Amino acid sequence: MITPDYCQTMARYNAWQNAQMYEAMQGLDHDALWQERGAFFGSVLGTANHLLWGDRMWMARFNGGSPPDQKLPESATLTPTLDAWWAERLRMDRRMVLWAGNLRSIDLIGEMRWYSGAKGAEVSAPVGRLVAHMFNHQTHHRGQIHAMLTAAGQGAQVSDLFLMPAEEA
Repeated sequence: MITPDYCQTMARYNAWQNAQMYEAMQGLDHDALWQERGAFFGSVLGTANHLLWGDRMWMARFNGGSPPDQKLPESATLTPTLDAWWAERLRMDRRMVLWAGNLRSIDLIGEMRWYSGAKGAEVSAPVGRLVAHMFNHQTHHRGQIHAMLTAAGQGAQVSDLFLMPAEEA
């Protein structure tokens, strides 16, 4: 379904997009970042926190480490400030790029089993599909943040994959 090359490209794309999103988010003060904007996770920073939470959860499943302490309903409150979010985001993006750089095709084959708190049950799915889901989840929530930032007057970052700078690609 997917290849290590795809994962490497998407991990770099994720880091590039998060850096652009952070730049736009810096144009909002603390209250504006937490302002309820009608998104599923409420605010710009709440949605960014949920996205970071999701990446932590999936990376714990894919290559070990601890999952987030918070459960899904608390994911929007993972970090209290933009600076705290950015420090954690940078660490996670580096971790994802390193993980993707070490993937082999065989790592993307087979089934993964885990207990899903969201579903409240034991589940299993093909690893490749789950990795694709992680990258899709990132794009989905960054799209929501993009819309909220645009509505808040912060301008839209470039998000087209084919425009990713060569040093990111």
